[in-house]
Amino acid sequence: MKESDFQKNLKKELKEMFPGCIITKLDSGDIQGIPDLLILYKDKWATLENKRSSKASHRPNQDYYVSKMDEMSFSKFIYPENKDEVLEELYNYFNRD
Repeated sequence: MKESDFQKNLKKELKEMFPGCIITKLDSGDIQGIPDLLILYKDKWATLENKRSSKASHRPNQDYYVSKMDEMSFSKFIYPENKDEVLEELYNYFNRD
């Protein structure tokens, strides 16, 4: 599966899971390595870095920004092999008090 197809399907699934959320694509041309997607839901936010597979290479600074943003809120690498697990973690994060 191409990364763009995975991201398109993921955005649709996120919108169904989190009604009223705002999802926007972040500009890696502005900050190299910034995760692909920013999800705003209620009073929380998360970022996801899409990969077409678990074996896909990481670009410079991606590990840094995913880790830093996970410390601030919620951020993960997501690919078909771990999608269900990451979405469950995200669901729990967005719905905790």
